[in-house]
Amino acid sequence: MKFSDLTLRSEVHQGLEEIGFTDCTDVQEHTFTHSLKGRDVLVQSQTGTGKTAAYLITIFQQLSEQGAYPGKKALVVAPTRELAVQIEQDARDIGKHVPCKVGCFYGGTGYVQQEKTIAEGVDLIIGTPGRLIDFNRSGKLDFREVGVLVIDEADRLFDMGFYQDIQQIMRKTPDKEHRLTMLFSATLSQSVRNLSWKYMNDPAEIEIEPEHLAVDKIEQSIYHVARSEKFSLLLGVLEQYNPSNAIVFTNTRRSAEEVSFRLKFNGYHCEFLMGDLPQQKRLKIIERVKKGETRFLVATDVAARGLHVDDLEMVVNYDIPEDAENYIHRIGRTARAGKSGRAIALACEQYVFGLENIESMLGMKIPVAEFDESLLREDQAHGKRPPRRERLGGPSDRKPAMRGGPRGHSGGRRSGSPAEGSARSGPKRSSHRAEHSVANAPSPAGEAKSPAKAPGERDRGAPARPARKRGGRGGAPHKTETAASTAPKPAASQKSNPAPQGGSAKADPALNERLREYERKYGESFRPVDVGTGSAGGGGTDGGSSKRGATDGALARGDRPSGRRRSRGPSGRDRERGSRPDQGSVQSQSQSKPMPKEAPSKKRSEGSVSVKNESTKQTPTKKDGGTEGVLGRLRGLFRKGE
Repeated sequence: MKFSDLTLRSEVHQGLEEIGFTDCTDVQEHTFTHSLKGRDVLVQSQTGTGKTAAYLITIFQQLSEQGAYPGKKALVVAPTRELAVQIEQDARDIGKHVPCKVGCFYGGTGYVQQEKTIAEGVDLIIGTPGRLIDFNRSGKLDFREVGVLVIDEADRLFDMGFYQDIQQIMRKTPDKEHRLTMLFSATLSQSVRNLSWKYMNDPAEIEIEPEHLAVDKIEQSIYHVARSEKFSLLLGVLEQYNPSNAIVFTNTRRSAEEVSFRLKFNGYHCEFLMGDLPQQKRLKIIERVKKGETRFLVATDVAARGLHVDDLEMVVNYDIPEDAENYIHRIGRTARAGKSGRAIALACEQYVFGLENIESMLGMKIPVAEFDESLLREDQAHGKRPPRRERLGGPSDRKPAMRGGPRGHSGGRRSGSPAEGSARSGPKRSSHRAEHSVANAPSPAGEAKSPAKAPGERDRGAPARPARKRGGRGGAPHKTETAASTAPKPAASQKSNPAPQGGSAKADPALNERLREYERKYGESFRPVDVGTGSAGGGGTDGGSSKRGATDGALARGDRPSGRRRSRGPSGRDRERGSRPDQGSVQSQSQSKPMPKEAPSKKRSEGSVSVKNESTKQTPTKKDGGTEGVLGRLRGLFRKGE
């Protein structure tokens, strides 16, 4: 059948004559028989059979005044961006003289230009499912205005996980009785048939037998080669056949990048195409290949569907695809529109296992081509790798993931002050870092500098870190203590100002408030008559009196503020609860300095204190180790008395 025999609008005939379309293919002839009459069609079609022109011509005819859906819109759903762009280009070529506005919508690019196209009005909508659903949810595209719906490469859409999205799009269009639906798929699987049964109106099924596929006009051959000699054989094949243009397919993106680099190194002008490239760069590469500016293209399966290059002479399967359908789509890039082409496959020990399924789908054995060492060519790029600027995701393309700078340097996480303008330096951490800055500041001239220490290690001579308040992490940071404020007082001041042993010292308002709180909580008073006696809080034992005496001496010397925790040792991790020192420090302090004598009039009996402590220990508490910990803190707070 010829296109001139069809009853089409004159603008469509004019466009077909300009692009040289005269005879209909089998798919086109069977599709026009039903689609031009307004009946739904379910078509099994492989790539390169002319299915794109079949539904585009139907759309232009049905949207005209002579068609069944004048004033309506047409929607074409494609699985990939490259296929959507190819459909748009074919629509502009065939409908060059048809007053129909065409728009293409896909992801990977901005919304501004596509929204502008929608605002200007569009009659033929072509796009991928994700972007189409986005515009529909935002109210910019109304699927209720669709009169003709086309699902292209339905099997590929389902493999990519768009089954639910296709159902959502078809539900938002008019009922199946009020629209024309055309579904094209390489295989009529159960999912495809279920979709057609639910959303199509008595479709006519059109199946093209495998022996009538476009691969009949493709000269196929396969080389069985070791993986180590594969690229040398590729160089020999390209030199032997010397094609004007070719596409080399690989299974992985890394392999595509490496093959492209090695071909360039051996003097072949080529580019690589993969899914990781930005959409604009991908479109520019495809445009250069179509114009003939790029002779060889190394690509993954992203170019196996929808990439139409006029008069493509050769397709090389550098890697045998694991999916047999991908092999059909790869070699379908050549021998299009009734022309002939050549397809060569290199089967190595890694990917040869997919050959059986491919030959089963083709219904034939691929002829094996023999070769010897004379066909192998020396690889000038042997042992070389692509430079970092060409390798996707290389270290040069990323920013270092380290936060706060490397450890051990200024601005690091464990030492030094935080970097200027750092957003992570909160108030709690900044107080500690300020203290470290004071401790790590350079010493004045004439003083010996401290030896270098590992990152995160505290200086043995540096003051202890200030303790955080007991209120959780949300509390305000403790007041920073400098080296001057924490320095020990002179011995003269210690002797002249002994620790008070009575209630003559002025009481702290916060301390009184805490005492009142404990009185309300436990029902008894925690105010001792004489905090300096040896019988208070120790159960009447000698160890308790030695601990209290050592603590009183330490407080009298002004070693640390009362009631605070402080770090012990150079690591700063051994923290002391309240003001209770460990046994070793108590004994050393009690031996170095005698305990002050106590007035006998203020001495309490050991029995009364022991009874009081025993009753207190039975009272449960949730703070820091029970009632004994509470008493320990209170004793530390009462050393100066009231």
